[in-house]
Amino acid sequence: FQDSDVAKWLEAAAYSLVHKPDQELEQRMDDLIALIGRAQHKDGYLNTYFTVKEKDRRWTDLQEAHELYCAGHMMEAAVAYYEATGKNSLLEIMKRMGDHIYQHFITEKAEGYPGHPEVELALMRMYRATGDKRYQELAAHFINARGVDSDYFKKESDNRGWTVWNMNPDDKEYAQNHLPVREQKEAVGHAVRAVYLYTGMADLAAETDDQSLADACKVLWENITQKRMYITGGIGSTCIGEAFTKDYNLPNDTVYAETCASIGLMFWARRMLEIVPDAKYADIMERALYNGVLSGMALDGKSFFYVNPLEVLPEACHKDERKFHVKPVRQKWFGCACCPPHLARLISSIGSYAFTENEDTLFVHLYMGSNVEKTVNGKTVNVQMESDMPWEGNIKIRVQAENAKMTLALRIPGWCKNYKISGIEDAEQEEKDGYLYLKKVWNREETFCIDFPMEVQMFAASERVREDIGKAAIMRGPVVYCLEEKDNGKNLHELLVDTDMHASVSEGKICDTVVKMVETDGWRLTESGDAEETLYHMYQKPQKQKVRLHYIPYYTWANRGENEMQVWTRVQNP
Repeated sequence: FQDSDVAKWLEAAAYSLVHKPDQELEQRMDDLIALIGRAQHKDGYLNTYFTVKEKDRRWTDLQEAHELYCAGHMMEAAVAYYEATGKNSLLEIMKRMGDHIYQHFITEKAEGYPGHPEVELALMRMYRATGDKRYQELAAHFINARGVDSDYFKKESDNRGWTVWNMNPDDKEYAQNHLPVREQKEAVGHAVRAVYLYTGMADLAAETDDQSLADACKVLWENITQKRMYITGGIGSTCIGEAFTKDYNLPNDTVYAETCASIGLMFWARRMLEIVPDAKYADIMERALYNGVLSGMALDGKSFFYVNPLEVLPEACHKDERKFHVKPVRQKWFGCACCPPHLARLISSIGSYAFTENEDTLFVHLYMGSNVEKTVNGKTVNVQMESDMPWEGNIKIRVQAENAKMTLALRIPGWCKNYKISGIEDAEQEEKDGYLYLKKVWNREETFCIDFPMEVQMFAASERVREDIGKAAIMRGPVVYCLEEKDNGKNLHELLVDTDMHASVSEGKICDTVVKMVETDGWRLTESGDAEETLYHMYQKPQKQKVRLHYIPYYTWANRGENEMQVWTRVQNP
């Protein structure tokens, strides 16, 4: 799979060139692309593992060997570099690879589909970049074939007589091939593979108006976000298979919640917005971004989390093998290094998540400082936005256009109870599906403001989430907060938060990064008498000491050394 990390680096670098041209970086990319071109076979095939190590075994291990996965990531890099620079060198390489895949699976009718989905969404990007309908056809082929023969990987394993990872072909849920995609009702198996697949499904559904495929995406979305997702936007509750388990099984200290999975959830949310502009998709996209995604990288950008827990006791991570996968500090790198370059390409392309447009409407999904130019109703529209999100909800928007009949749709965040808009003139206003639609002819430079007041809010989980019964999590705006030993002392499990909170918000620093911190009223439980000396004792009413609880943004935890952390805290009166 390591070709894919090179591809993700290329994609991230391409996006960065748009924001900050860099001739030295661009030359490094050109040199790398030339090397990739020299590694390509005459028939278009490209994959270094099979070129170097398994020369005669290509396309015989779709379940394990990541050929289509690596091809997909390189396709995405090719499109990104072409769009950023106008250079088509990598795009031509990947067109030849795409043509080779088409020849193998469509023309020659080879059986199979990817063990690790990704190429499906990449082929849709290739289709849009090149206009070649065969790439859309190929994406549809892989999506529609998946799970129809749910025994394919078993047959492949029996026939090939060799293995890479010794994966179990009978574990059909792991790779989401247990059922045809339109019949799948629950998110199962490897969480990253799942959301990559669902992203491709949503993309194809939006492009082709395939209602059955769109409906399947909506069912799976509800299952994940209402029954199988952490409050941070993390998904994948077990390290065994990096996978979903069952509804409401959301342990905090053995969670997996891979950074890549939250990024994939953002990909999927972005594609769902193309099917129907409903703010519930953008709300999850925002939650994942500011919590489950950003937590994957240290504030200095030099170390990373693969796993994003919601509760950590460092000693247990070192001594309890059930928690060895949970790291109490971020790591410099990984043997499987998918998450760091994945983060890089997401952050450097964040503008494509903040805005989308259709024929007559420009949607604002994420509020962040930006200056974008879009074509709506055949007219060029420039939109500038000033924002201090996620810390403050005061947004200033400037629109420049000449006689442009356009609707500007502004997301009303789900965490905002009331909002105010001022300075907009002569616009028809309508609220629908979590968006405020402003319809008018924009014929000059106009500046207006929208204010989303941010309150400190206490959240509880469904009582069906056993691990969180009697506990509460704190959020302010889109940001989830946590307690850390650095601010609250050891034994965070002894703390209780007051349901009345009496919250205060202040500005502070985590490793020289300015953030908003939250304090609430709370208590620390204290033992007395025999209770301090014995493992078990007659029940005594706990003693409580009044304290102020100090919360920091979840994504900033573990930047100040190894210490305890928890998101969910017991409440005074559960």
